[in-house]
Amino acid sequence: MQQTSAADRSRRLSWNTADIRPDRQFAYYREAICQAFMNLTPEPTAAPGFLARVDTVGLGDGAVNRVNFPEHIVRRSAADIAASSRRCYYLNLKLAGRCRIQQAGREISLSPGQVGIFDSGEQFALLHDRGPALQVASFWVPAEALDERLPSPPDFAPARVSDDPFVGHLIAETAQVLNASALRASDAENARLFGVLLDLVALNLSRGSREGAAEAASLADATWLALRRVVDRRLREPGLGVAAIAATMRISERYVHKLFERAGTTFANYVIDRRLDGAARDLKDPTMFGRAIGDIAFDWGFSDLSHFTRRFRHRFNCTPGDWRRGSLSDRKSQ
Repeated sequence: MQQTSAADRSRRLSWNTADIRPDRQFAYYREAICQAFMNLTPEPTAAPGFLARVDTVGLGDGAVNRVNFPEHIVRRSAADIAASSRRCYYLNLKLAGRCRIQQAGREISLSPGQVGIFDSGEQFALLHDRGPALQVASFWVPAEALDERLPSPPDFAPARVSDDPFVGHLIAETAQVLNASALRASDAENARLFGVLLDLVALNLSRGSREGAAEAASLADATWLALRRVVDRRLREPGLGVAAIAATMRISERYVHKLFERAGTTFANYVIDRRLDGAARDLKDPTMFGRAIGDIAFDWGFSDLSHFTRRFRHRFNCTPGDWRRGSLSDRKSQ
């Protein structure tokens, strides 16, 4: 079977068995995953038909393969390995269901939110179960891209890298962000974030000392990414402070301030600006026109309407009322 080339991986490719005759769906799925992942041997199920979807999005030299499928087993045989021209690692972020990965005499299990790594150069079996509709985001990692980040060639069985007490939560968070934003981000942004993800995985796999890892640029980038996601999820909480965020992130308050300073802002200014952006969107939302401006401000964590109005005017050069009226005028003129 002809393999997907590096050039092909730089663009989006999709396969959907829903468009295929039921008696041909599994064969089409087998062809799709071989194109996206390199040669694999999935085992057919007893049930008729096989509804599955495979989407590939390029990430620099690598890719993320998003796969939705029912319960089944996938194997990589000696013949599959011999027929493949390249070696890679698979870094799997489980999104729904469970997957047991068997390789080199070891088995690990991935549940939603967990990330595991295994090698295409050794035979393996993937046992996908626990759900009628399963989902995984599998990062296709060229072997050389990870090997060059390690002090010596890796010799490891499959591993659940998200368990690492130092960087595991950052690996999982970075993988989730990259999976969610791959289609919206630019090629350069995807390649850079993919590099950050590989740096974190390399930190996990390295057997040397991790002293000073908190100061590594890649780790700081990933921590900043995770930090913003945590803050963004809690923007509507009145009185949101650094202490609560630091506790959630399991880092010091001083390091939180350092990361915001590194980005050219402060925690307080970031929170205010993001809340103002959210309130501005709601003020322009037609479904929100019946809500009072004060109610929208309070929903976004502001406890003082005059303070909200003052900061809004400073950011958008108009009052919240003028902002809303401008939106209404624009709709009437359309």
